[in-house]
Amino acid sequence: MLTASRRLTSNSLPSYRPSELSRPCATARIFSLATTPIRTTSRQHLPKPMKRKAADPAPTPKAKRQREPEPDYCDAKPQRAEDGSIIWPASESAIENARQLLRECAAAQSNVLIVPDKDADGLSSGVIIYRTLAKLGLPASHINVHLVQKGANIHDESERAAMQAKKPKYIIVVDQGSKAAPPVVDSTETKSLIIDHHMADEFPKDAMIVSACYYPPVATSALLTYEICKPLHEDISSTCGYLCTIGTLGDLGTSLKWKPPFPSMTETFKKHTKKAISDAVSLINAPRRTAKYDVSSAWQALLDAQDPKALLTHPRLLAARAEINAEVERQTHTPPKFSADGKIAVLRIHSAAQVHPVIATRWAGHLRSKALEIVMVANSGYLPGFVNFSCRIARCAKGRDPPVNIIEALKEVAEREGGGCCRGWGDELCERASGGVGGDCARGGV
Repeated sequence: MLTASRRLTSNSLPSYRPSELSRPCATARIFSLATTPIRTTSRQHLPKPMKRKAADPAPTPKAKRQREPEPDYCDAKPQRAEDGSIIWPASESAIENARQLLRECAAAQSNVLIVPDKDADGLSSGVIIYRTLAKLGLPASHINVHLVQKGANIHDESERAAMQAKKPKYIIVVDQGSKAAPPVVDSTETKSLIIDHHMADEFPKDAMIVSACYYPPVATSALLTYEICKPLHEDISSTCGYLCTIGTLGDLGTSLKWKPPFPSMTETFKKHTKKAISDAVSLINAPRRTAKYDVSSAWQALLDAQDPKALLTHPRLLAARAEINAEVERQTHTPPKFSADGKIAVLRIHSAAQVHPVIATRWAGHLRSKALEIVMVANSGYLPGFVNFSCRIARCAKGRDPPVNIIEALKEVAEREGGGCCRGWGDELCERASGGVGGDCARGGV
């Protein structure tokens, strides 16, 4: 047992069990059991404890800059009537006139020609019209469709002649954009209805117009058509609800928060998942983007299908999407060039496929700068002798005050450059920004 009277040296160091070392000593304290003698002298001989150097404070991590939330599409301030009620998706009188014309089409049992645009919004709108007329009693033999050729629009003489050759009593044009023009066809016996959401101040002569462009949040053509047709037959909601969502998400994107004044589509989304609808949008848009411009396959597939799932296994749609995905991947790595003021980024590609809008959308979400406003993709290979281009507002520029206006920006560039091909055709330049006519209000770009 260790006691105060025992002196320890390096030559006579005893060994102790751990249990003994843990017992308290009478007076002495053991500081070390080393080979050097243990001194039990006064405290003044003990080494002074070393002062610890204060640790450097940990660097403060830089706070991540919070991305400003993008304004929600459905929160746009709506137009209101004198009594305070919301005017949406178009003027009440225009919507009622369109309904009356559709009833007249069915009652007349005459030839009706549907002229939809080539994308998911336009084709979905056309199928809604087709099914509504069928529900109202018009035989399929009296319902025809005209699909505009690649690079053309309904105002071209070749297209007007092709529509007239089908001898329609009624023509219903959907999602094609509008401008001041002669009658849709050269026949005083033919009545024309135009359903659209693109920005337009002028329209073809003698046509009945239902336009959503001045009634925010601007409805897509499919949504506007659905709202027109829904009261005409009790089955339209169940048979055409998913078509409305395909067209709307096709134009506005799958991240859209479906809120009022948009109608409740709860039952539709319970029956069909957003993923199925999103995949259907991609498949329907694929054939018209191919070099072959196979819009007819997309139209027939959408007309035959009874739900989105039927589209997901369609062989032609799947093949077209694979073709477009490969072409987008091949072209999308083109480096952008910027305007002198940094507001416009331009990517030049050469492809017979209509991939320029897809690439513009991709880069618009990728590029960031304080100056950047617009991403443009110019495609010199889509139509011989032309440069087709597509513009998108850069994601980093959304929500700015004042908001970015693609059409005004393009007009400003055309006027500033002057001379050559830019002089005097600013409006035409804007009209053809995506191969269509008029600015696309629903997407906020062209």
